[in-house]
Amino acid sequence: MALIVLAADKGAPGVTTAATALAAVWPRPVLLAECDPAGGDLAYRLPAADGGVLNPARGLITLGATARRGLEPAQLHQHTQKIIGGLDVLLGLTHGEQAAGLTWLWGPLGRTLAALPDGDVIADCGRLGAHPQLGDLIAEAEQVVLLTRASLDHVAHLRERLAISKANGVVVIADWRSYRSSIEDVRSIVGGSVEFVHGLAHDPKGAELLRGQWGGRLDRSLLVRTARDLAARLVSHR
Repeated sequence: MALIVLAADKGAPGVTTAATALAAVWPRPVLLAECDPAGGDLAYRLPAADGGVLNPARGLITLGATARRGLEPAQLHQHTQKIIGGLDVLLGLTHGEQAAGLTWLWGPLGRTLAALPDGDVIADCGRLGAHPQLGDLIAEAEQVVLLTRASLDHVAHLRERLAISKANGVVVIADWRSYRSSIEDVRSIVGGSVEFVHGLAHDPKGAELLRGQWGGRLDRSLLVRTARDLAARLVSHR
């Protein structure tokens, strides 16, 4: 199946929200993997499938404790958890200091995620640049998508990142009132260096619903509607 990496250069504008929304509407079996070396917060954002809380100590931390003896795709599901809605997640580190002891993990993890036989993987890699070892995971991805806002400073940083990365797509986090024009503005600047430029609505209300109130209102939110369009675009580029 496929490993799809989502990341950002400056400020990580909504990478975790985008990854979660995308995984929630993905048209195939999918695993949401929290692969930000700076630490993740899905354990504190999303309720478990039974309405309780996720175990923040089960995920990359427990996987790293066993992976020194070798890492195979079949091992991953021993360290994943289900959130409300039935989505499987591999929780990330609870704080950035833990990454110092796991610099060796990212390459094997990337190869393992890319080799999962029973579904795709959407990996939230947060902000790029601070942890060079993450490049070993990104190198295994079939698609690398960078998120940006349409502001001048964000797009300037994006152009520099595109010049040194293997990204094949850009997603613009855009206000609905200027949604299409924001996407076109970014496409006119960076479109020649990537295969596609797409959009995802900046929708704080939808993001709050994504934190656990799954159902009709969330399905109708701008966030989920544009996430479905993005999912279809990503699948079509495979």
